[in-house]
Amino acid sequence: MTGYPAALALTLAVELPIYLAALRALLGTRVAPALALAVAVNLATHPLVWWTLGAAARLRGGYEIALLPVEITAWLAEAAFLCACLRGPRQKVLHAALAANAASFLAGLIVVGLTSS
Repeated sequence: MTGYPAALALTLAVELPIYLAALRALLGTRVAPALALAVAVNLATHPLVWWTLGAAARLRGGYEIALLPVEITAWLAEAAFLCACLRGPRQKVLHAALAANAASFLAGLIVVGLTSS
């Protein structure tokens, strides 16, 4: 599996357990709703991140310039989505989204590094 399906699979494999654990521990969310929310936020943001970074990559230096702002936007969008769906301290939701997105970002960097060498 390569391209978008592989990137989405990696993101879900990394982020779902983090969201599940964080939403259960921090907010007491039950398993099924926590899992559904984790999948939903990723299905909402991942395609936009993928296509935006793909478009940026076609410009000289564009990928490197766009990477951090796009990832930060995804993190904040996921946090906003979760805050809209859940009752709980916004700071905890923001931290859960940061942890999930940072982990998948790092996993992506590792995979790209391994496949490019």
